[in-house]
Amino acid sequence: MLIEFYIKGLLIGLSIAAPVGPIGVLCIRRTLAHGRIVGLVSGLGAAAADGIYGLIAGFGLTVITNLLIGHQFWIQLIGGFFLCYLGIKTLTSKASFTQTDTQKKNRINAFVSVLFLTLTNPMTILSFIAIFAGLGISNSENTIISSVILVMGVFCGSTLWWVILSSSVGLFRNRISGQSLTIINRLSGLIIIIFGGITLYGLM
Repeated sequence: MLIEFYIKGLLIGLSIAAPVGPIGVLCIRRTLAHGRIVGLVSGLGAAAADGIYGLIAGFGLTVITNLLIGHQFWIQLIGGFFLCYLGIKTLTSKASFTQTDTQKKNRINAFVSVLFLTLTNPMTILSFIAIFAGLGISNSENTIISSVILVMGVFCGSTLWWVILSSSVGLFRNRISGQSLTIINRLSGLIIIIFGGITLYGLM
């Protein structure tokens, strides 16, 4: 029975992480510029945020859910501006390849920035609640152990996606020239700014 909860969580984590969005664009760009480790760590920031929201939804923590939804405007406002900031930073960044072995600071910044960015989207928790309810796994009969297993599955499913994405993109890194990376930076930055603009426009 517990393995069933884990598999369901795994599929939920994959379904939440897989759609292409600003996080995916950031992960791809960072993988190409800084290597697979930094790209993966960026994805792990998103996976951690998914795990947190999965934990809130899985345990039925309505107080936290209501708090997030109640402050949705301000949270998304901060997230929208942060997206625009990351987009401008990416757009204007120099085209240079860095080795990840000595980039401990880059890894920490990559993880924290994506964790924060993902947490500033309260709609994610509504997605988890809807999916849990749709699969019939959001009910009072769930034990603490089954809920923990479910959340572990969500985290592992999200992590699995970022491992696949960063590893796949990393295969092409050595084939990317400096000029190509410049173009990628410009396109990535523009796309991220557009996502940020859409988020801010949606608040009007």
